[in-house]
Amino acid sequence: QGPILESGGGSVQAGGSLRLSCTVAREINRFKRMGWYRQVPGKERDLVADFGRDGSTNYADSVKGRFTISRDDAKNTVHLQMNSLKPEDTAVYYCNNSPNIFLTWGQGTQVTVSS
Repeated sequence: QGPILESGGGSVQAGGSLRLSCTVAREINRFKRMGWYRQVPGKERDLVADFGRDGSTNYADSVKGRFTISRDDAKNTVHLQMNSLKPEDTAVYYCNNSPNIFLTWGQGTQVTVSS
């Protein structure tokens, strides 16, 4: 098993919420930024949100106001609270460093939003 384990995905109806969790078997305070990415079949993996050690956050325009990223360096975890989910949020979600990737990708967690 690699150093990253994502969980919390599932199937929800549009408008619903999910909270994703990412546990990293490394000290994440070593990394300037941690991010959540998502990928749909046939497309590239895109950065959805990231969180810096300095407390700064960045969000893709498509999720601003709906998703919230947080990190707990003491527990080496990163969370993604997803509210007001839309069918276009359907994807496999991954976490890793941002913007440069240093860790082996995990298996991801599937999020499916039905209309």
